Amino acid sequence: MTAKHLVWDWNGTLLDDLHLVVASTNGAFAHVGGRAVDADEHRRAFRRPVAEFYAEMLGRAVDAEEFGRLDKIFHDAYRLGLTDVSLAADAMAAIKTWPGSQSLLSMWFHSELVPAVEGYGLAGLFTRIDGLRAELGGGFKAGHLAAHLAELGVAGADVVLIGDSLDDAEAAESVGGQAVLYTGGFTHPARLRESGRPVADTLVEAVKMAMSL
Repeated sequence: MTAKHLVWDWNGTLLDDLHLVVASTNGAFAHVGGRAVDADEHRRAFRRPVAEFYAEMLGRAVDAEEFGRLDKIFHDAYRLGLTDVSLAADAMAAIKTWPGSQSLLSMWFHSELVPAVEGYGLAGLFTRIDGLRAELGGGFKAGHLAAHLAELGVAGADVVLIGDSLDDAEAAESVGGQAVLYTGGFTHPARLRESGRPVADTLVEAVKMAMSL
């Protein structure tokens, strides 16, 4: 048994929504005359702040006002497509594999996250669920993780975060915790492995790696 607390990421980790995210991103780009990107290019370039990723893909600067418009277009399309999105194939098995406490922290809007988690049959499995409470996101996860752990009363050194991005790993490290990165999400596996952090190809494998940290 482990005494550590596990924090799960949602989008791109427990939720198998990469193709919806790419489609929604391309829908936003189309509104401003941008070109479409495929899943591989998206995974090689995606990063936070999301406005910087948008700027690279569009080949020009994206100010705060334009990012707000693009973010709304993205989320409107994302909501419409969610009915066809499933959990990652081994998400439930992975959650049940962890022997200690676990919580969920997402950069998706809190008011939509909580009912979605319940709709996927995950109610009661997490000690706390936190999503974005601001109207506009796109920033780094570190501050959200610190606030999440403060509400839980969990020390950062006692945390392992399972996520799909380098930002997830940097957030965990910012509070003194550790991360296991999952290759099935928004970041290309090569980028994850190049970072030198623990990397897993399945969520069950990620949990087993987290148990060994």
